[in-house]
Amino acid sequence: MFLAIKEMRYAKLRYGLIIGMMLLIAYVVFMLSGLARGLAEEFKKGVEDWQAQEIILSEEANKTLTASQLTMDDFDQITAKQKAPVGIYNGAIKGAEQNVTVFGTAEKAFLLPTLIKGTRFKQNNEIIIPENLAKDGYHLGDTIKIGNYPEALTIVGITSENYYTVTPVIYTNLETWTQLKFGDQPLNNQPINAVVTKEKAQLPSTNEKMTSLTTPELIENIPGYSAQNLTLDAMIYFLFVVATAVVGIFMYVITLQKTAIFGVMKAQGIRNSFLANSLIAQAFIVGVIGVGLAIFLAFGTSLVLPDAMPFAIIWSQWGLYSGLLISVAIIGGLFSIRTVTKVDPITAIGG
Repeated sequence: MFLAIKEMRYAKLRYGLIIGMMLLIAYVVFMLSGLARGLAEEFKKGVEDWQAQEIILSEEANKTLTASQLTMDDFDQITAKQKAPVGIYNGAIKGAEQNVTVFGTAEKAFLLPTLIKGTRFKQNNEIIIPENLAKDGYHLGDTIKIGNYPEALTIVGITSENYYTVTPVIYTNLETWTQLKFGDQPLNNQPINAVVTKEKAQLPSTNEKMTSLTTPELIENIPGYSAQNLTLDAMIYFLFVVATAVVGIFMYVITLQKTAIFGVMKAQGIRNSFLANSLIAQAFIVGVIGVGLAIFLAFGTSLVLPDAMPFAIIWSQWGLYSGLLISVAIIGGLFSIRTVTKVDPITAIGG
């Protein structure tokens, strides 16, 4: 370690370049990780906050909440200690460039998020909005219009931040939700999209039209969710390969430039293991400094990102990625060990 540090202090520019490359790669890894997790949270948070044991959809919905079609008759046939009907509608607030997801459910449904202001809806055309929507200038008592629904909707409650498919989540009762989605169409039975249960549910014995999913299964089938995560994660994993190649190439070039020095050291009786340990130590130091600076820079960047850009720091994941980045830096350094062991003192000094 002493030799490694002394050599790095002597060749500050060379090793500074390697650390700089490691810093940039690690910074991109942490930023992509934060963006990936932030997007994932805004896709699924509205469903995760239900804290449900099961979500029951129609069989032909292909495990997709928006495609499911059930009725309150189906709801009544499901046996569970705590259950709640859910309807979903995607619309836009009139007069504002803001898309929203509207969940319709019962007034006392267990899945309703905890309020930080106001009260739950008690009658038609009353809604609960999340804090992320309230930040756009909406307050208790304000009214908004959504889609083609002619009636004004009154804000009676505000919850903590809540998203579904990267849009703010609004809650209202089933009657208002039905009017939002279907208008004045004649309906024989109250439609819903799903039944959410707190505990294990028992479907009717003659069931042929319903299927039960866990929360993770439902989330995995949100359109675009899995493809988005797979794409961003693949980019992160590719950067690990790039980090290995960059450190390996830089360390190899530096090692070739020091062939004569290694020859002299070998002639003095210094063992290959000592020189190899010095190379590994240098790669380790490059990794630690580069990753440490990248974490600091990425965290600082997260503080100045606009609210519209989803970004979430999962420290356990950043810790894992830090360990992987340092490991690949060491692996890159290992590529130069063979060059050191093959150095012939006489040839190196003579050359």
